[in-house]
Amino acid sequence: MPVENQNGRTKDSWRLQHFMALCGVASRRASEEIITSGRVSVNGDVVTELGTKVSLSDKVCVDGKEISMEETKRYVLLNKPAGYVCSLSDEKGRPVAADLLKTAYSERLYNVGRLDMFSCGLILFTNDGDFAATLSHPSAELEKEYIVDTSVPMPRFLAQDFMRGIRIDNVFYRCKEAVELNSHRMRVVLVEGKNREIRRVFESREVGIKSLMRVRIGNIGVGGLQYGQFRDLVPAEVQALLRLCKK
Repeated sequence: MPVENQNGRTKDSWRLQHFMALCGVASRRASEEIITSGRVSVNGDVVTELGTKVSLSDKVCVDGKEISMEETKRYVLLNKPAGYVCSLSDEKGRPVAADLLKTAYSERLYNVGRLDMFSCGLILFTNDGDFAATLSHPSAELEKEYIVDTSVPMPRFLAQDFMRGIRIDNVFYRCKEAVELNSHRMRVVLVEGKNREIRRVFESREVGIKSLMRVRIGNIGVGGLQYGQFRDLVPAEVQALLRLCKK
């Protein structure tokens, strides 16, 4: 299957982690971790070097199973329920968000970004490595909007402080926008999204979170999707997301 690059020229080799992403194994970053852990072989030899180049004529296996490029690119929006982890598998046996899609798609799909186990809301799945890399790159500054419900009233100036920036354990957290909707609810917009950013900020002010839901990714809102439901993005939505990342 010939593959063209962005200039329209047929490409005949890829870095191993890029090839794995194009095969729907995982994102490039996650693929790098799979490679360095010794789970990938090329033509029968285990490879741990990230710069390794491969072509369509090479036999690439992950965990002993040969992989190949997906012919159909998928872009799926899931409204993740709380209690599901965002990973390819979980060593603790917890429910995995990707499993909610398995009955509907034969392709191997992986999540673009993450939501922690106790958070709910929108997350994208794909088998398009370039799409995932573009959306995940820090320079994309793709907006993600959340609704936070708290168990106690919020401090008076928490929203303003979050927008100015808060340093916790030598990590600086700053949101793009925060609006207090009432004493127990806040709307937060992030463009970077460090690990557990919202939870850490609220915990630093001794405010417990009852519910944390992502309601928008870029131009895509939750709409009528109920928890556990999913849908394909239409081509116009995919292109709009990519344009937002290139502004």
